Amino acid sequence: MARTRDFRDRVVNQQTVWSAGAYDAMSAKLIEDAGFDAVMTSGFGVSASHLGMPDAELYTMSENLAVVRNVINVVDIPVIADIDTGYGNAINAMRTVREFEAIGCSAVILEDQVSPKRCPICVGGVEVIAKDEAVSKVAAAAAARRDPNMLIIARTDVVDVQEAIDRGKAYVAAGADIIQPISKCFKDIEGLRAMREGVGVPLSLQILGWLEGMSPKEIESVAGMATFALVPLMTVAAALRENLAALVASKSTKDLPRPRTDHNDFIDFIGFKKVEELQLKYLRAS
Repeated sequence: MARTRDFRDRVVNQQTVWSAGAYDAMSAKLIEDAGFDAVMTSGFGVSASHLGMPDAELYTMSENLAVVRNVINVVDIPVIADIDTGYGNAINAMRTVREFEAIGCSAVILEDQVSPKRCPICVGGVEVIAKDEAVSKVAAAAAARRDPNMLIIARTDVVDVQEAIDRGKAYVAAGADIIQPISKCFKDIEGLRAMREGVGVPLSLQILGWLEGMSPKEIESVAGMATFALVPLMTVAAALRENLAALVASKSTKDLPRPRTDHNDFIDFIGFKKVEELQLKYLRAS
């Protein structure tokens, strides 16, 4: 999937791109199949799915890269990659940006936490790096990309509104295309509007917590990108828990509480027909 100027233009001109959070290649295919504009690979989801562990930057850059590469290989819509803190200092972030750009990412999200990061929606508070260091890191990330159509989304994890606005403005001046605040920083749409006006570029919003109560129109009034980051992961977790609990209790597939995808529908979705066509074409009998 090639990056396109159309995707970049849509985001920076605030023609809101709606996406959902993938944790592996299959979830990305389902997001595309549902009709979303783009898919975001969620660090929270990647850590949970591939390590069975919390979002604390426990996986390495190369492990995250492998997941994102698999996602890009199976979808035709833009892929936005969560690259956490860039896995080190500004120089580490430069290599990270180049690696994710090389596999075809349309955008990367770089945050200003101390490395290794902690998930701000799961802990009481997080530590951020100094503003000057964060600005240099964003500038290094922007300089590292070779394709100007790849977006740099700078995320700030500060929870003071004015500090978030000040950092956002500085990150834009350093080369960030859009800014992503965290939900804890604001309590209402007016705060988000103040940040949108203050930083001078559209926001990237992960629709979590109180933001889930906003209307699509309100979201589109401030956001160039809006992502339901954890709905896919949490949906699958709930469905599996219920059906597996029923299975272990009854030892039967009758009357499962959650529906299952039809077998034939699934093999069509996952691509068996295409593989079979290739086998018939290229695997000739001796």
